[in-house]
Amino acid sequence: MKQVKVFLTEDEIPKQWYNIQADLPDPLQPPIHPATGEPIGPDALAPVFPMNLIEQEVSQERWINIPDEVMEKYLLWRPTPLYRAYELEKALGTPARIYYKNEGVSPPGSHKPNTAVAQAYYNKAFGIKRMTTETGAGQWGSALSFATCLFGLECKVYMVRISYDQKPYRRLMMNCWNANCIASPSKNTNAGRKILEENPDSPGSLGIAISEAIEDAVTSKDTRYSLGSVLNHVLMHQTIIGLEAKKQLEKLGEKKVDVVCGCAGGGSNFSGLAFPFVLDKINGAEITIVPSEPTSCPTMTRAPFSYDFGDTAETTPLLPMYTLGHKFIPPPIHAGGLRYHGIAPLISQCIVEGLIEPRAYNQLGAYEAAVLWARTEGFISAPETSHAICTVIEEAKKAKEEGKEKVILLNWSGHGLMDLTGYDAYFSGKLVDYPLPEEEMRQSLEAIEGLPKPKKMKGGKEI
Repeated sequence: MKQVKVFLTEDEIPKQWYNIQADLPDPLQPPIHPATGEPIGPDALAPVFPMNLIEQEVSQERWINIPDEVMEKYLLWRPTPLYRAYELEKALGTPARIYYKNEGVSPPGSHKPNTAVAQAYYNKAFGIKRMTTETGAGQWGSALSFATCLFGLECKVYMVRISYDQKPYRRLMMNCWNANCIASPSKNTNAGRKILEENPDSPGSLGIAISEAIEDAVTSKDTRYSLGSVLNHVLMHQTIIGLEAKKQLEKLGEKKVDVVCGCAGGGSNFSGLAFPFVLDKINGAEITIVPSEPTSCPTMTRAPFSYDFGDTAETTPLLPMYTLGHKFIPPPIHAGGLRYHGIAPLISQCIVEGLIEPRAYNQLGAYEAAVLWARTEGFISAPETSHAICTVIEEAKKAKEEGKEKVILLNWSGHGLMDLTGYDAYFSGKLVDYPLPEEEMRQSLEAIEGLPKPKKMKGGKEI
């Protein structure tokens, strides 16, 4: 009988996170102060994040120990299983062996608790009593709500309005974990009120919600802000996914992975699976590593590499990243977690270095892939995950055309059981593709005109 899934024992779970900053061929260029243009120090972030997380953000250590208190919470759902997608392989007639890490088994249903639990722990250890954050599709908001509930902290979540309306069950999950979730833009903050004055019907964006959550944090007592993607420490916390996957593939006797893929909005789930394999590529392995995004928000595939703000209200330092401009308002596609204007600096540097190869997919194609997945593998995917499934299908068909056996590894980053309205719209023919028009992108990029441009460094040379 075929073995379709692989678990690890409790003792086999990785006890450290992997920090790719220690191994990048060219180091990240630093965040800079928007007024002075000078690199910022850790103290500049102290009003927003606790210092113990800031230390991780700037760390150059390769391995960071996972605290026992965090590991204790991880054991509620970790290790997550590695499945082989036999039925999808059969449907595609491919010689490729397709494996996927099922991060949908966590209580909130996605990969997000890997960093949410860590961040809640470090905030509590620092003496923080209340946390604020933003959320797009609701997966991050529900994950942080879950984590703060575990550690007895208060939590307020600013949810992008279009998702707040489209995905009511996500906010109800947050309520179950004792969090306060409100639609963004809101009247609770100066940033939200300003947006509503300009556009009372604004669908919101992650950039706007970030502005509101940061403003709330820095103006409230015993409060810090939490981000679910983009930042270095967030991506590092997620690497437990890829480290587990390596051990599971070893148990199956798989000595080489040919393709690694995951969807990328800000970049945390993709990085969590991919970064341990990027290390292999840095050390000479032949491997294709693909972050997948929507054509309606083509941050990695069409946007320029620039310094930009992480939020709409320009409250953050300037970060070096591929960006559509911090004023970008994405179309209301159902993959809410992939509607951010920028991509993580660490991922951006990996693109510059040629270590990863981003691809973009239309909404209808992504849902078609998700339906094929559901009708073969059984699991209903989050709309975000479906973009990475497109890559899996492409690579499996390519293996068939070439007549080559390949190993394809996917981060199945979350289930879609709270996103069935999107499937309903797809089945009823109401969804349309919306590749971002060139004129809209040009207008959005006006927001970064005049901002500093980071150097594109590869192999120690500017390119």
